[in-house]
Amino acid sequence: MKILLVEDDVMIGDSLQRALRKSGYAVDWLQDGQDVALCLSSGHYTLMILDLGLPGQDGFSILSALRKTGNQLPVLILTARDTISDKVKGLDSGADDYMLKPFALEELEARIRLLLRRQSGHSSSILKAGNLSIDTATHQVVLNGEQYMLSSKEFALLAILAERPGSVFSRAQLEEKLYGWNEEVGSNAIEVYIHQIRKRLGKNIIKNIRNVGYSLADENEIN
Repeated sequence: MKILLVEDDVMIGDSLQRALRKSGYAVDWLQDGQDVALCLSSGHYTLMILDLGLPGQDGFSILSALRKTGNQLPVLILTARDTISDKVKGLDSGADDYMLKPFALEELEARIRLLLRRQSGHSSSILKAGNLSIDTATHQVVLNGEQYMLSSKEFALLAILAERPGSVFSRAQLEEKLYGWNEEVGSNAIEVYIHQIRKRLGKNIIKNIRNVGYSLADENEIN
């Protein structure tokens, strides 16, 4: 799950990027509005967090241009502009949510999860496959009634596979979804995460499709 963060305040941007990465999200951070269009054309994101007062191009213009192209990427406006007129303009311009600074990280992450659920068509924070249950809000993983703890990256990888059961993801696709700019990616990082997941949940939980990639096991195979 990859987030594009567009925020020119260095303190807010840095702390938010760190916090979201700690929660398992891949985050790319831009500080200039003019860079957004190029970034969106070359990267695959599941959500954008957008400030309004940006150098280069303001948030309203970015949002308007995005929607005019038909791009339905979920956008959460995060701004200090608290007037009703700004809120109305933001939502009418196509924003999916509007949140004010200062903000509580817990609330921001809850709103992110809501938008991601809405995008993927899930009404609940819990993903289920057979006897496997994955709670994207609490990061709890339960298999056959027993709870397991995974690292943030392991959980994120498992959630990616569980959101699209039956889909096969290549290693490159998983790396793209799990890592942001300036994050070091080990040559065998994906294989290590999968090994750890299998070690805890069983060797058949993730299938290796030879020369293609990985997918979550079929529901009747998860027990």
